[in-house]
Amino acid sequence: MSWAIPWLERTSPFPPQPWRHGPYPGLVAGGGDLSPERLLRAYELGLFPWYQRAEPILWWSPDPRGVLFPQALHVSRRTWRTLRRSHLQVYIDRHFSEVIRACAEDRPGESGTWIHPEMIAAYERLFHLGHAHAFALYEGTRLIGGLYGVVVGRIFCAESMFSRRPDASKLCLICAVHWLAQAGCPLIDIQLLNPHTASLGGREIAREHYLAILKCERLRSLPEIWQPDIDLMQFLQGLISSGSEAS
Repeated sequence: MSWAIPWLERTSPFPPQPWRHGPYPGLVAGGGDLSPERLLRAYELGLFPWYQRAEPILWWSPDPRGVLFPQALHVSRRTWRTLRRSHLQVYIDRHFSEVIRACAEDRPGESGTWIHPEMIAAYERLFHLGHAHAFALYEGTRLIGGLYGVVVGRIFCAESMFSRRPDASKLCLICAVHWLAQAGCPLIDIQLLNPHTASLGGREIAREHYLAILKCERLRSLPEIWQPDIDLMQFLQGLISSGSEAS
């Protein structure tokens, strides 16, 4: 059976569910634009853009979906010791543009990046509108790790992370997950599971399961937790001191 990717004009809505399975698993549509309205609608439906710079815009919803439930976060004893002794700091929304550009840097063993200038500009617009956020790990004044994503109701949709020293992105993610969990976030969307996120407790669930959770949570909201002057590493060390360690 032949299959043609649904094509979106600038004002076209996304194709209705259930989405058909084509030759590229998880690919739902192409075209459209990266306006804030389009992007926010995509995340509300469980879609996200992912394409190379020379390609048209492609919209994906993987099945199965990679997710991280905060209560399933796994932190090794070695990592907890690092967190106890750390003199690092993790802040929210400090230098969002620097974080997303660091995520776009070439990495060993990879060729090119999907975080190209058009994507960076689109997510910077979402950040200025209050829908995208970044967690950044600092060593003194030097940015050494971080991650960014989009908030949909009470769900944090993680887009990408980076490290400039071993375990930097892991430490930043641990702080972010604990901070989001205490605010009531029930799930972090990690889109596609990889060995790094799996080692921290990430897992795969059926797309329909993810969409059902998203439907319930997208109309709710997190409290005002996006406070750039709070040191999340200090917050996490407070949890450790009170005996709230993960195993």
